[in-house]
Amino acid sequence: MFMMMFILDDTSRLDDVLEAWAVIGISGATFFESMGGYRRKTWRERVHARYDFGQLVEAEAAGNCTLFAIVPDEQVARQCLAATERIVGELDDPNTGVFMAWPLVVVKGVPPSIGAREAG
Repeated sequence: MFMMMFILDDTSRLDDVLEAWAVIGISGATFFESMGGYRRKTWRERVHARYDFGQLVEAEAAGNCTLFAIVPDEQVARQCLAATERIVGELDDPNTGVFMAWPLVVVKGVPPSIGAREAG
């Protein structure tokens, strides 16, 4: 099994990415709003000094969505990467996102259907 992580820059594309992954068979992705250190620093310098509306403005400034999903193997992770790039563009371009996947050594609590790909 592999863990995938994708940091999506344009959060308006979240549903499109999730739908593309679902077509591949990945329906159990977890996601949350996130913010990188550089974005937070520049946001605080530009906005916080002038408009201190508290957490409401800070939450709106997050600007990223981080997705996690466990997939059966590297091939499925690469399929998800290709589907993601069809939606957001080449990830080597700025302001698109960051995708990574790595093998899992220990996994417990994951349905067996994720661990074994169906023959077909």
